[in-house]
Amino acid sequence: MDIIKSNNPDVLNCLANLSNDQVFTPTNIAKKMLDELPKKIWSDPDLKILDPVCKTGIFLREAAERLNEGLKNKIKNDQKRINHILKNQIFGIATTEIASLIARRSIYYSKDSNGKYSACKIFKDAKGNILYSSIKHEWKNGKCLYCGAAQTNRHEDFNNEQYASEFIHTENVQELFPNMKFDVIIGNPPYQISDGGHSRSASTIYHLFVENAKKLNPRYLSMIIPSRWFIGGKGLDKFRKEMLNDKRVKKIVDYESSSDVFSGPEIAGGVSYFLWEKNYAGKCEFTSVRKSVETQNFRDLNEFDVLIRDTKALNIIKKIQKLKINNDKRLSEVVSPRKAFNLSTNYTPKNSGLPCWYIQKIGKKFANKTDVTDSNKLLNKWKFLVPKAPIAGQTDFSKPVGFYYDGNTIIAKPGECCTESWIVAGAFDTEKEARNFKSYLFTKVARFLLLQSVISQDVTRKNFVFVPNLENYNKQITDDYLIKKFEISKNDWAYIDSRITKIKNG
Repeated sequence: MDIIKSNNPDVLNCLANLSNDQVFTPTNIAKKMLDELPKKIWSDPDLKILDPVCKTGIFLREAAERLNEGLKNKIKNDQKRINHILKNQIFGIATTEIASLIARRSIYYSKDSNGKYSACKIFKDAKGNILYSSIKHEWKNGKCLYCGAAQTNRHEDFNNEQYASEFIHTENVQELFPNMKFDVIIGNPPYQISDGGHSRSASTIYHLFVENAKKLNPRYLSMIIPSRWFIGGKGLDKFRKEMLNDKRVKKIVDYESSSDVFSGPEIAGGVSYFLWEKNYAGKCEFTSVRKSVETQNFRDLNEFDVLIRDTKALNIIKKIQKLKINNDKRLSEVVSPRKAFNLSTNYTPKNSGLPCWYIQKIGKKFANKTDVTDSNKLLNKWKFLVPKAPIAGQTDFSKPVGFYYDGNTIIAKPGECCTESWIVAGAFDTEKEARNFKSYLFTKVARFLLLQSVISQDVTRKNFVFVPNLENYNKQITDDYLIKKFEISKNDWAYIDSRITKIKNG
């Protein structure tokens, strides 16, 4: 007797498109993640598996199928084997009440684990091992202390779903399953939650699930999460540092386009799943998937402060850095921080004052001189301004990317400032130097190096970490010049050329 056996289309694949609040996991991805675990564990009757972010129950359902097959020689009676698996080996914490019902239905064949049609015949209550509690956010200064959610009417209305996951809204995650030791923790956590910031600002929360899962000290941990943690992401600096230095991260499978995994809206920067193994301490097997083509290599994740996902680009960057261009100085040391002149994006234009560049549809207006600060000594320089969000709307970075072109950059004169909509990419004593610097950032080589640390529509100074700062900008810079200077091979140039779009209007 199989727990699930049908020739009909999998209903859980159909559910993958139903919600914007929860990203459901397709069956094929759940299977791939489970395939990364050692086959021998499926014949262990003492194995315990937890999905702490259970939505459709797909991970637990597929794990139960594997255990059902692997334990046939140890527990020969079909019903006893199924009872044992579902009662003693499969556990979940649902993210919402409706998710708990869906998960129970897919795992037990019944929304009540002790129902008439339940696959398990020994549960005494309706919940079984799929837990759900209506947890409330704990507010302080308008935000949740645990997840950073904004205190809005939506969260204050007790009739509405709180979206407060029990797994991260606790001081001690071990208390959720007292005296329980899990061998495998696997799942697809919620990715973000509204934090009440500017526009549609949201706080990243998936890292909180990974961190709490590690606290349970399983033998194996696997989760599928956005790949933005490789490079950026709100509140992810500490998480990124810990992940890159954790030798127990045995494997990462990275999809540059989330459409290769999930249907629906594109997740900026793609998604990836990882396998963390408690007793492993070595190089990480990194698999990059672009347009269904896989490339693999073994590497130390902490070679740089960010994780370069593109293996070919990684090799190109290493070659260039060996040359120690201009004593290995980078443009990240030159580009201005956000709010170069302490003027926010929504700063109101004035009728007189210092000439100031606003968002493109406003153009050049004025700012009060008293509102402008010049701690970086940029005001009286010739400045090359580039937009903070040059690739707004692009989320699939497996496609060729373009950053800067004539229509979205500005040569600002001495005495001119700008709002936070712009960053000062370079500041010079002469207009000629500014224009030559512009020619540098317009090259495919420079934009390719920039791409390797970009994983969202925003570009800030830290994203220029792999772009060398040349010794001077006394002449125009071309790709032909950089190919020679950076000793770029024909094969490497062909790859660079394929990944970056041509300059518009240039």
